[in-house]
Amino acid sequence: MVNYPKTRNTFCPHHPCQKHQMHKVVQYKVGKASLQAQGKRRYDAKQRGFGGQTKPVFHKKAKTTKKITLKMQCTKCKKVHQKVLKRCKHFELADRKKGGKGGADW
Repeated sequence: MVNYPKTRNTFCPHHPCQKHQMHKVVQYKVGKASLQAQGKRRYDAKQRGFGGQTKPVFHKKAKTTKKITLKMQCTKCKKVHQKVLKRCKHFELADRKKGGKGGADW
């Protein structure tokens, strides 16, 4: 299980800062797929009418985890950049805790 702080002091690559600043951390979430995207329009046009499924449907799923992507928002310039972590089964954004048994202390 990965515990990650909700705020973190890290490098801000954007022009106003370009130095280490505090960042607010949020886990990236995929948005709703658009019906107007070119690939979706092409797929729907191809599927229309008789003839069944026209494109291959993927069945050979091998991965059991996904890579974790974080959105880091700079508290000074408010610009966002992303950071990709390694694969893990459980991910948690936690508040900073003072030492103790079993707790993450940053």
